Amino acid sequence: MAITDWPLAERPREKLLAQGAAALSDAELLAIFLRTGLPGRSAVDLARDLLNGFGSLRGLLQADLREFSGHAGLGPAKYAQLQAVLEMGRRHLFEDLKRGSALTSPGAVRQFLKSRLMALPHEVFACLFLDNQHRVIAFEELFRGTLDSASVYPREVIKRALAHNAAALILTHNHPSGVAEPSQSDLQLTRRLKESLGLLDIRVLDHLIVGDGDPVSFAERGLL
Repeated sequence: MAITDWPLAERPREKLLAQGAAALSDAELLAIFLRTGLPGRSAVDLARDLLNGFGSLRGLLQADLREFSGHAGLGPAKYAQLQAVLEMGRRHLFEDLKRGSALTSPGAVRQFLKSRLMALPHEVFACLFLDNQHRVIAFEELFRGTLDSASVYPREVIKRALAHNAAALILTHNHPSGVAEPSQSDLQLTRRLKESLGLLDIRVLDHLIVGDGDPVSFAERGLL
C-alpha cells in the first residue's frame, strides 16, 4: 500500500508535523529523506530494508559513496543530499557552541565533537581554539592517520593557536575502534602539548577522546 493511502496520522511527514521529529522511528525519518520507494515497496518499506542492510541508521550515515550507492534506491544524488544534511547539522551545532563559554557548555562541546569525529574511519587530531573568556574561536583538524605522541607536532599546534590569537584550547582526537579509553601515548602527547603551550601562556583546558558513547574527558579524570 502506498503511503498516500495510509491514514493521515500514520504518514511520516504528517506525523512529524503534528508530533515533532523525535516521535518518528529511524525508518520513518529515513523515509521522509528518501521521499519515494520502489515499485511495490513504499518509502518506509525501502527505509526498513536499508536499515537492515546497513545494520543501523549510523551504519548508513557513515557509509562511503561506493557502499551507499550499492543499495537499491540510493545513488550519488541521494548521497550528496545526505552529506549536505549532515554538514548542516554539524554547522548548526558549531554555531550553538560559539554562543557561549566552552566551559559552561560541556554537553554542547561533546555533541559537536562527536558529530565531527565519531564516524571517521581514520584517526584525526583536532583543536577547539578559545579566547580568554573560553568562547570558541575556531575548530581545526590538524593531523590525520595513525596518531601517537611522535606524530603530533607541538610547533604546529602552537602555530595555529597563535594564528587564532587563542588564549586556551581543547584538544581532541578520535579512536575509530570505538574504545575511547586513553592510551599511554595519549597521556604522553597531552603532557607534551600542555608543557609546550604553557610556555606561551596558552592553557590546555581538556583533551577529549571520541569513540562510541560519551567522549572521555582528561580533565574530568584528573589526567591534565
